[in-house]
Amino acid sequence: MFDISQKIISLSQECESEISPIFKYIDDIAQKNQAKVLSAFVNNRVGENCLSGTTGYGYSDVGRETLEKVYADVFHAENTLVRHNIVNGTHALTIALFGVLRPGDTLFSATGKPYDTLDEVIHGDGNGSLRDFGISYRHAELASGHIDKNAIVNTLTPDIKAVILQRSRGYDWRPSISVEEIGEVIALIKNIRSDIICIVDNCYGEFTQTIEPTDVGADLCIGSLIKNCGGSLAQSGGYIAGTNYAVELAAQRQTTPGIGKECGATLNQNRLMYQGFFMAPHIVAQAMKSAVFCGALMQKLGYEVNPRPNDIRNDIVQAIKFDDKDKMIRFCQSIQKASPIDSYAVPTPWDMPGYNHQVIMAAGTFVSGASIELSADAPIKEPYVLYVQGGITYESAKIAIMYAAESIECIV
Repeated sequence: MFDISQKIISLSQECESEISPIFKYIDDIAQKNQAKVLSAFVNNRVGENCLSGTTGYGYSDVGRETLEKVYADVFHAENTLVRHNIVNGTHALTIALFGVLRPGDTLFSATGKPYDTLDEVIHGDGNGSLRDFGISYRHAELASGHIDKNAIVNTLTPDIKAVILQRSRGYDWRPSISVEEIGEVIALIKNIRSDIICIVDNCYGEFTQTIEPTDVGADLCIGSLIKNCGGSLAQSGGYIAGTNYAVELAAQRQTTPGIGKECGATLNQNRLMYQGFFMAPHIVAQAMKSAVFCGALMQKLGYEVNPRPNDIRNDIVQAIKFDDKDKMIRFCQSIQKASPIDSYAVPTPWDMPGYNHQVIMAAGTFVSGASIELSADAPIKEPYVLYVQGGITYESAKIAIMYAAESIECIV
């Protein structure tokens, strides 16, 4: 049906043979993470009564309260906020930033300029941004793909209230940051100023290692439920995990001061949020295998990829440098054609809210735009790098990636 040539089939078979040890490594991570998640379900006595939802104010929602305890156990955090009405990762980060920062404070990014969608949150003019509330911002660039510790030491002035670290690569040609490196940086910061709140943008990174940023001292660890933690089943939402102090501040901003975590009807979303989180270690492993295969196949076809197939991965994202706008767009459109939902749609570049350049995005997903399902997106700018992530099953993602590779072979 997909008319894939023998050349692509043969190259794919070579790739799978070469990357089989990496798949075993990924399976080992998934097994350990699954044990951690299962233990949290058992220890918190998750029952059928937790799976139904509430309406109205949502007071005493046992399902919501237990789910937040399950997340806290998995993340080894004092407290969590897990809500279906957090609309995306940027929203979760914004809740946290406005929760902990006050006029006159400074936010410092230790991993360079944050992801595009935070630009308006930080710098917007007249839209209720941090800048509008008198909160300043600075950042330090990465040094050879790693956090510049010297820059941090020289920049921690008294006005800095919070440091944010972005684990994933975003739309940058750089490595993702390991939890171990994040831990080293947090220890350095806390040794200098123990009062600084360390915030980790954990999007795309959950369950790619056996530890999370809260295991190494992060005050707040934040992500989206239509990425890793939702396990492809959560229909919306986000989470904030960390210390009691920091999570409570975020909760007061997510609802209202004085109410915090006490309100929030779950509207029959609990079942999918529980089941998605339970499935997450396995689904993330499928996505990681898909990314490794994608990187291996595209490298064999002569494209520069980041990470390379044998590199240790700390997120589910595979970047491919095309140096050719038409090839990048064709590859992205072919991912859509080989998707289970909206395969007939044709992605085209458009002015997507929150981005500085036009963006093309393929996401033929069961949950609209879910990055844990196979998706591909890119800003329309040189050197035309496409970011592929997700895959509910490795088998379906493999077909789509092979089909997309085939589609660009005919472009000279």
